[in-house]
Amino acid sequence: QVQLVESGGGLVQAGGSLRLSCAASGRTFSSYAMGWFRQAPGKEREFVAAISWSGGSTDYADSVKGRFTISRDNAKNTVYLQMNSLKPEDTAVYYCAASANRGVEVRVYVYWGQGTQVTVSS
Repeated sequence: QVQLVESGGGLVQAGGSLRLSCAASGRTFSSYAMGWFRQAPGKEREFVAAISWSGGSTDYADSVKGRFTISRDNAKNTVYLQMNSLKPEDTAVYYCAASANRGVEVRVYVYWGQGTQVTVSS
């Protein structure tokens, strides 16, 4: 069992930056691949980024590639999402999730956090 708690969301102007954190409980955090997803009002939840259990492999959605960076610190049971050059279309609730295997699909992930709101103003 893994419990996930996101933090770091907020209101930022276009072009600004935010860093999201996701703190995990449980001794097995380092054995899970981690992902970030987002969901805007009226839209499906979509993949943003994923990282392998070791941190050695990452994946990004095309829409955030070059602007967002996912990383993890297994000693702190935490995964991060550094978001730079934010755009209004990045506005959404951001969720972190844990999976036995790194993937880009929602159905791959077993454990989910409650989400944190990111709002980018133009």
